[in-house]
Amino acid sequence: MLRFWKKMNELYSWFIFAVFVVVLLIGLWQAYDGYYTFDHTLDKSILRYKPDPDDPAASADSPITQEQVGWITIDDTNIDYPVMQGKDNSYFLNTDPFGNYSLSGSIFLDSRCSPDFSDRFSVIYGHHMDYGKMFGSLDDFLSEPYMKSHRTGTLMTGRNADKVYKLEVFASMKVSSTEKTVFDMDSARIAAFIRNSADVQIADKDKRIVALATCSDANTLTKTVVFCYIVE
Repeated sequence: MLRFWKKMNELYSWFIFAVFVVVLLIGLWQAYDGYYTFDHTLDKSILRYKPDPDDPAASADSPITQEQVGWITIDDTNIDYPVMQGKDNSYFLNTDPFGNYSLSGSIFLDSRCSPDFSDRFSVIYGHHMDYGKMFGSLDDFLSEPYMKSHRTGTLMTGRNADKVYKLEVFASMKVSSTEKTVFDMDSARIAAFIRNSADVQIADKDKRIVALATCSDANTLTKTVVFCYIVE
């Protein structure tokens, strides 16, 4: 009997050790996964391929793929990226603007939108990355003082800045990712929906709208959405 309990104690010790090793490996994998994702997020070097409205030929040799439909900039933030558009809304979740696999993906226009942003309402998506990368800075616009001091931006359409529009940030909200008015792009109802649902709204105009959307939290189905007017 004594030998039996001794054997059981040994097995128990090995079991605890095995659990510890598994937990350690999971922790190491999560740390590596977080580092890999962040390390492969688009950095400022992407700006070398930003179109120049005064020199359309400057981007002729850009390695960004032909799915590029524009470039979006929100002044005084990290948002300064090419806008891609795939045949569906899954492709650019994990594909960078150069066509390579990337966990951080790309900033991309909803596949149902007109690529020239001529729709009354368009939606652009991006991952919520740490340190304000990609669309990680959208949360800041849930603060009215922050929005009022970061209201301007630029939207260039096409690969060569075919058209250049000013952007005017005017509203923000947290909303369910299943909200049909926003994510089914109900242009007839969007203005009223923003008036009734926005956490922050500082303007109300009859202009084309582009929404910038990102996941608010990795563990929820809530999205942070920032709305901008496209100014002719």
